Amino acid sequence: MSISQNLQNLSRSTLETTPNHTRAQIRCAAVSQTLFASTDLATALATLRYVQADPIRAPARAQDLILRHRVVGYRAGDLERLYPTLEIEEDAVQNYGFVTRELQSWLHPRSLSRPLQIEREMPHLLEVVLDFVTQNGPSHPKALERHFGRTSVGNYWGGSSNASTRVLEALHYRGALRVHHREKGIKVYEVSQPLESELSPFECAQKLLELILQLHAPLPEKSLGQLVSLLGYGAPHLKNELKIALTQFKKSCPKVTLEGMTYLWLEGRDLTENREQEPLEGVRFLAPFDPIVWDRRRFEHLFGWEYKFEAYVPAAKRKLGYYALPLLWGDQVIGWGNFKLEGKTLISQIGYVEKAPSSRAFKDALEAELAALELFLRPRALEKLEELGQLEELEE
Repeated sequence: MSISQNLQNLSRSTLETTPNHTRAQIRCAAVSQTLFASTDLATALATLRYVQADPIRAPARAQDLILRHRVVGYRAGDLERLYPTLEIEEDAVQNYGFVTRELQSWLHPRSLSRPLQIEREMPHLLEVVLDFVTQNGPSHPKALERHFGRTSVGNYWGGSSNASTRVLEALHYRGALRVHHREKGIKVYEVSQPLESELSPFECAQKLLELILQLHAPLPEKSLGQLVSLLGYGAPHLKNELKIALTQFKKSCPKVTLEGMTYLWLEGRDLTENREQEPLEGVRFLAPFDPIVWDRRRFEHLFGWEYKFEAYVPAAKRKLGYYALPLLWGDQVIGWGNFKLEGKTLISQIGYVEKAPSSRAFKDALEAELAALELFLRPRALEKLEELGQLEELEE
């Protein structure tokens, strides 16, 4: 079935709603849940509490693409540049990302039912690597490679990595190390302070479920279960507590069923409140892992078409593109875009589910978003060189 036919079928279907709840209200609530008014970086991070990270830069890393819609004047690389000054850490939740320190405390101390692969393969390296970082302070993986030599071991992606780098990652995952900063995307580690929450394990599990719903609600009940399963990455020691908390949340959270799909959200949120607010305006190209589009089940139901992340799909089989960014127009996702910056010029390829809106308002909004995206991708260092009149000399 084509995307166009799918949209037509969804628009004809009868909504199975409780009073005062429609698919349009659920969709508007889903978009506005985390698309708050742009603020400063520290406030945005404290509000979100978790921002998923991704190493692919096409045209920018996911964390930067997420923050650009929520931080005034944000530029690609600002999070990495300002990280040492912020009250955040890098850690695993359902995926790897940037977390507030309060959230990190709910995830530690991490205990596993069995050692990590590198711990089984290179147990002798754990203590000596930790001693090296303790004695030398912030340590780049290259420094450990020079000290210990290079021993290749298998990694989780089917390739190979240096053993000391894998040990650094394991010690970080365990909470013994933290990321001090990054150099050109590479993590530099230092010893971490002991991590432990004042909350009970069950209270930590409850907090993690609240976080999921604050980021992704209104959320399909099946997707909530999926996300709780993924929390086995960041909180494997809370598996039983998360199951109990999930059962309680399913019973206590407000819910509505639309076309056979049950949505849940946190108590106290009124999904009809958006009716009294101004409608969402503007065009936004969203990261593939933005909270608005993260859950593909919800995405297809509310926006009427299937969005897939195709970076790992063979080029010949891609339909949307290597790193297609969903195009949000108001509270509807109507297309996607692929982008790259060549010099000072943004190269774009934009596709639409049906066809581009013909209104002048859309054309102006799209032009403004493309200009904003081009500025976001432009390195701050180049502007400083331009101010000093040195950029032309470098280009020559």
